[in-house]
Amino acid sequence: MQKIFFTALLFFAIITNIVAQNATDISGKWKFQIDRNDMGIREKWFAKTLQDEINLPGSMPEKLKGDDVTVHTKWTGSLYDSSYYYNPYMEKYRVEGNVKLPFFLTPDKHYVGVAWYQKEVSIPSNWKNKRILLFLERPHIETTLWINNKEVGTQNSLCVPHVYDITQWVSKGKCRVSIRIDNRIKEINVGPDSHSITDQTQGNWNGIVGRMELQATPVTHFDDIQIYPDLQNKKANVKIKLVTGFNQDNVQIRLSAKSFNTGKQHVVPSVSKDFIIKEGVLECQMDLPMGENMLTWDEFDPALYKLQAELISKHGKESKTVQFGMREFKIEGKWFYVNGNKTMLRGTVENCDFPLTGYAPMSIKEWERVFRICRKYGLNHMRFHSFCPPEAAFIAADLVGFYLQPEGPSWPNHGPKLGLGQPIDKYLMEETIRLTKEYGNYASYCMLACGNEPSGRWVAWVSDFVDYWKKADSRRVYTGASVGGSWQWQPRNEYHVKAGARGLSWVGSIPESNSDYRQRIDSVKQPYVSHETGQWCAFPNFNEIKKYTGVNKAKNFEIFRDLLNDGKMGDKAHDFMMASGKLQALCYKHEIEKTLRTPDYAGFQLLALNDYSGQGTALVGLLDVFFEEKGYVTSEQVRRFCSSTVPLARIDKFVYTNNEIFKANIEVAHFHKNPLKNALVTYTIKDKWGKLFSNGTVCTKDIPVGNCFELGQVSYDLKDITEPIQLNLEVRIEGTDAVNDWDFWVYPEKVEMNQGEVYVTDSLDSKAQQILEQGGNVLITAAGKISYGKEVVQYFTPVFWNTSWFKMRPPHTTGILVNDKHPLFRNFPTEFHSNLQWWELLNKAQVMQFTEFPDHFQPLIQSIDTWFVSRKIGMLFEANVLKGKLIMTSMDLTSRLDQRVVARQMYKSVLDYMNSDNFRPAEQVDIEIIRNLFIKKAPKIDSFTKDSPDELKPVKGNKGI
Repeated sequence: MQKIFFTALLFFAIITNIVAQNATDISGKWKFQIDRNDMGIREKWFAKTLQDEINLPGSMPEKLKGDDVTVHTKWTGSLYDSSYYYNPYMEKYRVEGNVKLPFFLTPDKHYVGVAWYQKEVSIPSNWKNKRILLFLERPHIETTLWINNKEVGTQNSLCVPHVYDITQWVSKGKCRVSIRIDNRIKEINVGPDSHSITDQTQGNWNGIVGRMELQATPVTHFDDIQIYPDLQNKKANVKIKLVTGFNQDNVQIRLSAKSFNTGKQHVVPSVSKDFIIKEGVLECQMDLPMGENMLTWDEFDPALYKLQAELISKHGKESKTVQFGMREFKIEGKWFYVNGNKTMLRGTVENCDFPLTGYAPMSIKEWERVFRICRKYGLNHMRFHSFCPPEAAFIAADLVGFYLQPEGPSWPNHGPKLGLGQPIDKYLMEETIRLTKEYGNYASYCMLACGNEPSGRWVAWVSDFVDYWKKADSRRVYTGASVGGSWQWQPRNEYHVKAGARGLSWVGSIPESNSDYRQRIDSVKQPYVSHETGQWCAFPNFNEIKKYTGVNKAKNFEIFRDLLNDGKMGDKAHDFMMASGKLQALCYKHEIEKTLRTPDYAGFQLLALNDYSGQGTALVGLLDVFFEEKGYVTSEQVRRFCSSTVPLARIDKFVYTNNEIFKANIEVAHFHKNPLKNALVTYTIKDKWGKLFSNGTVCTKDIPVGNCFELGQVSYDLKDITEPIQLNLEVRIEGTDAVNDWDFWVYPEKVEMNQGEVYVTDSLDSKAQQILEQGGNVLITAAGKISYGKEVVQYFTPVFWNTSWFKMRPPHTTGILVNDKHPLFRNFPTEFHSNLQWWELLNKAQVMQFTEFPDHFQPLIQSIDTWFVSRKIGMLFEANVLKGKLIMTSMDLTSRLDQRVVARQMYKSVLDYMNSDNFRPAEQVDIEIIRNLFIKKAPKIDSFTKDSPDELKPVKGNKGI
């Protein structure tokens, strides 16, 4: 029964805005020919039979049409790291037949230019005296149409179907359709890095995807139907545009509606009205009373209706079905309100990364899969970065209950600029008008921006843009452009999508969960939504390579795998991915929680929940590019800190001694549809084995909709803890799914150091060498003295975006891999990856480079290098040297140990291990290799390319690398 209901639901959704009873599918086999020299118009290819064939819908790369990729391929997109073309290591990937690219995925075929598509189609005899259309759902980019050798016209849109009225060019029977498609960037330049066209994301393909149809309507027909919900008066105001080929026509319009995707059925009584069309066009309005049983649409209850509109005249009858929801998306103060309910946006950016096809999905099923996965991870919102998805995305988002921000298909930067009179000014405005006419009735279409991060005199342009849309359409809210932190403020915005209030402060201060972003947004009067939050990287998952079975192949991953293998670490690939992923997830948890703790913060937009395949390969997703789990975090774990209701804890620090009291001030961010009445909030403190140390009730109280609502305090005296331990505080709202937790660490206040027979020094001095020659034990604590490894800059936090796109700006590492089963860590609680207690030892600490060490050598604490280099680096190792045994570390284990209790405990653990029978290094290392760590210098990594877009240029005073 459920399957039947779902199938019916999809059927009704699919027929939205389609004249289903008068449509002929023209997909299938088409004649095809590439026009490399753009001679087709001059040579009248529209009047000739083309020489090749192609199956449509599809793109040229999808159908293996075009050119093989070579080192000379002209890409659509900025390449701000040109080292690939000069680096001797990359030479083998520049050879014909083995071309692999590190910047983004590599298509099997590539073509930018003109191609022709041709088909003989039949016009049904019963279409006589009808208006006949050619409907192409998503061509890329510019189409020019000939019917029976006569030119019909040209269209250019990246957002909406190309629809041609071909009535005057056809008659019943067969006719020849010839379509010239040009995907070059010409006068209209949306920007080579715009996600609508760039090879960084979907690729700049040539072809036609989606529905391809001949359609027939009466001569008197609906040109447009737009539905404006009025929740207060429980009605829908329907604005209609009628067009006729006659000078005057008398018509009747009938409207009715009924719900279709909920268990509760609602049928809206029909209304009708007579009109007279004069001079061929009529714009009119009708109210459709929804009644007392009206259903509303939001993320919790996404009830939808089908509007049935009938147009009756003596010349014929037309019926259209339009999907809509009774939804109001408004702004009050600094917050969004959906149907009067205060709402916080928890969003991701969709970057149009779909490797199997190389273009955005055209099916409702695939988009519904994406949105439901996002919902599983606690999200309710998606921004489309510099592109607008096809209709299937809006239909699916309506069904799931997901708030969308499409954008004009432009990143007017790195070439084009806004506000300077370039063609992009007019095109971008026209595109947003077109996409709003096409998709404006979908309840999920809640927000609109013109595009991403413009340059030029753009502030005045986007101000006019917002002013226009505020007057033109009240169904959603508007911002000028989605921008980074260095971009100017946009004074006319209804809300802001802006960086500047994001990130973690862990480079300069200890991890805590007390701070928030209020000082960065206090003066902002409109809702503030973070721009591209996160961008924390994890190491590549090379097991993912086999998933790339379609248009785009992960040859970048193959390069990165080769680099790791050449660095003698190929067997560590999975471990690196898992360890770096755990740190990535930790950073996302704390950044999202910091946002949820901030008063009047209207929402965040991750970049992104899934990986980004371009711009150097940005592995910023908790999921891979296919929206599938990588193995280090689950949706259940993420929903603990990212959901409609999230318990939060303000904690001063996460490292304690046993003479202190652990305290956490508990609050909640609750953005569900209703308040929680008489909510019981409880807590537990346990160790990793589940042993209970403390539990109790935080409070019992009503929880309103909103954030920063204080629940109470958890306090726990640590005096009875005698050994180093990792504990976990868990807070739960009983009777709900809301639960969250935080790790913290407790160390003894007093630690007895036993140096024993270990000689401790900060360099490989003569005494250290002498002791090693005599078979003794030496500990070298070389913090700040390392030369070979100094080129690697390590923070506690991982690589941001990636080091290629950002020209090796620090940090260069993505966490550490710890041999946590090693006896050295018996008295130092740790997992195999970095956690918050490691901050004291890792942040801004030097690493050592081990490229001269034996091939199978692995440090006990290994730093995970940027995958563009994959140097074997680390912070602590053991080795047999001469006749003795050595441990060397670049961590600071000796300074201010009265204040640095983690370093003190690590120091004790190292000494205790070295004085035990367990101290048995496996590898023999030459003493000169040890000495080189203090004196050798690694060559500088050069990206070669000197140009950068403004936002990538080094900040004055920031030397970087």
